[in-house]
Amino acid sequence: MKLLETNVSRRNVLAGLGATAVGIITLTACGGSNSASSSSGAKDFVMTVWGGDPDKAAYQARLDLAKAKYPDYNITLQIIPNKDYAQKVQTMISGGTGPDIMQVAEDANAYSSKNQLLPLDDYISKASLDLSATFGPVAENWKYKDKTYAVPDRAGAMILYYNKGEFEKKGLKAPTADWTWDDLLSTAKELTGDGVFGFGGTEWWPIWMSFAYQNGGQVIDASSGKPSVNTPEVVEALQFCQDLIFKHKVVPSKVDYANMGAGVGGDAAFASGKVMMNSTGFWNIGSLAKQDKITWDVAPVWRGKEKAISAFGSGLAVSRSSKNPADAFKIIQFMTSAEGQQPILQLGQDVPARQDLQKSQDFLKPSWLKGDVNMQVFPDSTPSIFKPPFIPEWNEMQKAITDAMADFWLGKSDAKTTTDDLQKRLDSIVKA
Repeated sequence: MKLLETNVSRRNVLAGLGATAVGIITLTACGGSNSASSSSGAKDFVMTVWGGDPDKAAYQARLDLAKAKYPDYNITLQIIPNKDYAQKVQTMISGGTGPDIMQVAEDANAYSSKNQLLPLDDYISKASLDLSATFGPVAENWKYKDKTYAVPDRAGAMILYYNKGEFEKKGLKAPTADWTWDDLLSTAKELTGDGVFGFGGTEWWPIWMSFAYQNGGQVIDASSGKPSVNTPEVVEALQFCQDLIFKHKVVPSKVDYANMGAGVGGDAAFASGKVMMNSTGFWNIGSLAKQDKITWDVAPVWRGKEKAISAFGSGLAVSRSSKNPADAFKIIQFMTSAEGQQPILQLGQDVPARQDLQKSQDFLKPSWLKGDVNMQVFPDSTPSIFKPPFIPEWNEMQKAITDAMADFWLGKSDAKTTTDDLQKRLDSIVKA
């Protein structure tokens, strides 16, 4: 199968791995109907996702498989642009025209807290599904107040890309899962010099939160549900992140990145050989496999006092608008089965959430990937994925983080001052 092309911005990473769609697109599974009326006994369903052409191809292939299994289901795929997704879906649900099935990610609990999603626990129980055994830690991501609102669908741990050629040239050993913060720093120092930096950056929330959780900290306390961002554990982790930039100078500052070119970040700098290590997700593998400027591979993310790795992914939920929620769940059950997730790995769209598929040869040695890449790093990293703070106020929290940390990432404020400010902002936002 051919690898799907991707063009990933930060928004696309947070909300899907494809190019942004221009407008709402609807497609019907082969053999189905997109009309309001159906043949006798048939049932109509709409599944809403975000993304662009790569996502459209993968989801459509999966829905065609679902249609083959359930011939009486007419399933229409509706694609909404990333930037408009949350607003449009919530408006549709409020107006009673929402989808039956919808893709959710970090802001899932913004929906569930407003009663816009249906709890799935009864359906999961009747189907005898064990989400934790099937999907690992990410099974907990879509829970709100002890109820499950989505089934994991795509879930790839953050990994460490490294310039294998430069490592070998300098006689450095490849990164391992037992690397500590000190190992990361010392190796980054060895690789820094002459306009080249050892590591890509720590400003992005999946990176600095990983450091915080590795250090025993939490942004939102799991027990109380209250903000806990100014604890000593988080402060120490954030200060280490900042020191990599301004004290040790192994990570490019904003000025350094600007000097590399407009819009250049860690991904582009790594591909051009300006950064020797970069922590990001699955989405760079396809593009890096096609270039010949650098020799590279992937490795596990380092550890701190404990192992904790962030992951990107999404789940499938049933909206309260569905007229046939039990049947909608059957579609989700199929979409998240081994058969239903095959197109994800066959087309190189993403990392399937199922642990068994992550360990399969189709994923570890995919036909679309030329060369020897350590894909085993994904299933090996899955057990260490931490549960992120997917609170109902996720979007408001992200804005508070951006505003409070603006000076911090410019080196104008230390971690303690910054987190004290952020704590106050979050206290006024988060409803425990």
